[in-house]
Amino acid sequence: MDISIDFMRRLADAAAAETLPRFRSQGAVANKEQGSFDPVTEADREAERVIRALISAEYPDHGVLGEEHGSENISSRHVWVIDPIDGTRAFISGLPVWGTLVGLTVDGDAVAGMMSQPFTGELFYANASGAHYEGPGGPRRLTTRKTTSLAEATLFTTTPALFKGDARLRYDLFERQVQLARYGTDCYAFAMVAAGSVDIVADPGLKPYDIVALIPIIEKAGGVVTTFEGGPAERGGDILAAATPELHAAAMAALRG
Repeated sequence: MDISIDFMRRLADAAAAETLPRFRSQGAVANKEQGSFDPVTEADREAERVIRALISAEYPDHGVLGEEHGSENISSRHVWVIDPIDGTRAFISGLPVWGTLVGLTVDGDAVAGMMSQPFTGELFYANASGAHYEGPGGPRRLTTRKTTSLAEATLFTTTPALFKGDARLRYDLFERQVQLARYGTDCYAFAMVAAGSVDIVADPGLKPYDIVALIPIIEKAGGVVTTFEGGPAERGGDILAAATPELHAAAMAALRG
């Protein structure tokens, strides 16, 4: 099925009405994970609430999986996967590299998705017509770079500290093979792969709501998104996105050691 850009804009606008007034407002932050720090804010909860309401009104038979309000009807062939603020740590730090992620799976495959960054006024989305961008500089079709060599690639990861044990050793060797490595930016780094500014993102331990919306955006722009082992990314896990199939294969081999 196809999802209209008008509906994606409605989702983005509804979420922005909840997130933007609370951004850089020094609001309360709760911790979801005892013994660690997994922040959640009122903006997270309220943005997901309005997104779910719009989906339920438009597609009442569809299922929904959200980070903050759980799952409903996920036995449906059509399931929406929501991260109202991907990058809550950036959000509470006042950095505009967080985003609202909404993706649609059909029979488990990600077929449409959007990433909205309302502070910068950017919308990255993919539907049956391809991968597209709206924002500063005007609308355009998204296309990945044609990089095929690790030596010419720009790599992002949230932080190398997420790689544990031998995986950290392999990551460090991998990073030394690329031209430029940078850290942070969560979903924004994946969007930059689709936009042709970043070549590789390697992030371990992602949840479905961290990646489902981004898969069709990157794939329809010409990139590849899988687990580190080459499996489907829709269920989350250790996720590798790359600008070209050749670069993806090289990065996967490097991460395997």
